Amino acid sequence: MKTIALRRLMREPLKVKRWTRTGQPVQITDNGEPLWVIQPAVTDTDEEQRRREIEELFAEVRRGPRSKIPLSKIVLESRR
Repeated sequence: MKTIALRRLMREPLKVKRWTRTGQPVQITDNGEPLWVIQPAVTDTDEEQRRREIEELFAEVRRGPRSKIPLSKIVLESRR
C-alpha cells in the first residue's frame, strides 16, 4: 500500500490516479495520522478476467500428472 500526504494528494492527484489504476490502494495521511484509504474500483470486466485466469490455472493443474501417493497419506504425514 502506498502512503501519501494530503497536501501532496491535492498537488499531484494524477499520481494517486495512476497508482489506483494499477490496482494499488493508497493511504492518505495528515501530519502522519491516517485519514483515508483510497482503493481501486473493481469493474465487472476485471472480475471476469480474474475468474477466467483462475479457471485456466485450475485446468492446467488438472491436466498435469496424477500423484501416486493417496491424499489420505499426505494428510496423515502432514499432521505429524
